[in-house]
Amino acid sequence: MRKMRTRRTLALVGSAVALTVALSGCSAINSILGGGSGDADRDEETGQVTESANIDIFALKLGDCKMESPSGLIEDADVVPCEEPHDEEVYYEITMDDGEYSEDAINAASQECIGDAYTNFVGIGYDQSTLEVYPITPTKDTWDGYDDRIVQCVISDPAGQTTGSLEGAAR
Repeated sequence: MRKMRTRRTLALVGSAVALTVALSGCSAINSILGGGSGDADRDEETGQVTESANIDIFALKLGDCKMESPSGLIEDADVVPCEEPHDEEVYYEITMDDGEYSEDAINAASQECIGDAYTNFVGIGYDQSTLEVYPITPTKDTWDGYDDRIVQCVISDPAGQTTGSLEGAAR
């Protein structure tokens, strides 16, 4: 089975709730999705992507700008330099503690995506913002098989593509 992580959507209905989209069956997933090819070319000093590339999901890094993934399960990502038009940006990462896989613990940690991390990045609180957020989370398979403990917070503008970072956007 290929390495995959789940894309979750955060919604604000009284309180934020993490929803997951899931598929089952490794062969079904492998036939639907193609794998990334390692990592992108990056600036040696800043680590920023310098050329568009399709990368393995585990090569996605804090600060990367990417195109939207149409599926709920993602194993690769189309990254672009942030100064080029893009759909999404990884703005925060959470490292989960080792231990048994717990969807409840991952959902609880994912709430950080719309807490202080969001406010510090955007400049206003999530509930006052027009921007959207979802976390990319470990699955049971990636947790157990690949020691995947990273939750990545991804931000986007529902109005469309952006150029540059959304850091300090205050909207």
